[in-house]
Amino acid sequence: MSFANIKTGLFSFFIVLLLMPIGHTLMVLTEGIFGENTLWAAFFIGLIGVVLAFIGIAKEDNQKAATLLGLMAGILVWTGWVEFSFVWIAHKLDVAPLIEHGEVATKPEYLVMLSSLGLLMTILMFFASSKTRCQFFIWLQKVFGIHISTKALEPQSKLIAVTTFIETTMLLWTFYIVLLLVYDNQIAGEDHPLTYLVAFGSLAWSAYLFLRLLRIQKLDYAIRYAVPTVIIFWNFVEVMGRWDLLDEIWVKPFEHAVEVSIIALCFFGFLGYTVWEMRKEAKQISQSG
Repeated sequence: MSFANIKTGLFSFFIVLLLMPIGHTLMVLTEGIFGENTLWAAFFIGLIGVVLAFIGIAKEDNQKAATLLGLMAGILVWTGWVEFSFVWIAHKLDVAPLIEHGEVATKPEYLVMLSSLGLLMTILMFFASSKTRCQFFIWLQKVFGIHISTKALEPQSKLIAVTTFIETTMLLWTFYIVLLLVYDNQIAGEDHPLTYLVAFGSLAWSAYLFLRLLRIQKLDYAIRYAVPTVIIFWNFVEVMGRWDLLDEIWVKPFEHAVEVSIIALCFFGFLGYTVWEMRKEAKQISQSG
């Protein structure tokens, strides 16, 4: 494990990690700023994500750029189109929030999101039975004795931007559902041993992935590997917030404007550095050619 690999791994981890609170903040700011026009604003947020995804597809030859664009597209589409679609339906049906101890424990949109469990399982079944490089799905295929035919194992080209986009949205969706299930008092509840298992199991799992991440040399692959590493780690963060052991300042941007601004500046600093490195690398290649 070289210093360069560690640097790449840490850089990748933090650039994805910073996007997690930014996604939450973006949703809260959209609701707080646009009011009655929130859904229109959410539509354009998702649309920007789609545009970034297509730009990433156009830049497929630059895998670093394609990966970053796919990642940001995933966050924007998830926030703008997926989460706010549940907000829309929750408001449309007048779904009441879950109240515990006199406080809102689960917002209406997340109660509605739980209804997508069946669709999620159907899509996951497709991925679990397909040719994949995902170590988790490969493990599942071994456990259940799923043998992919030789023809299916022939090399197939996969667009980096699309792969990163789909991975980001599917992981976010999956673990939202996992947390909503264990929070449900009819299934487990926030103080149930199953919730502890999800929280600390996610922490252990992400730690294992993080150690593997530190061995990756290529930045674009490291960022793609950091996506599951960070999202699984974020389960632990979410549960800590649910237990009131962590103040989730990113969902209170109007109260913590300075702190949230620092998070955003750090992300754009990482992003700017990555763009600078890519241009520097491209310039060196053109000079050597």
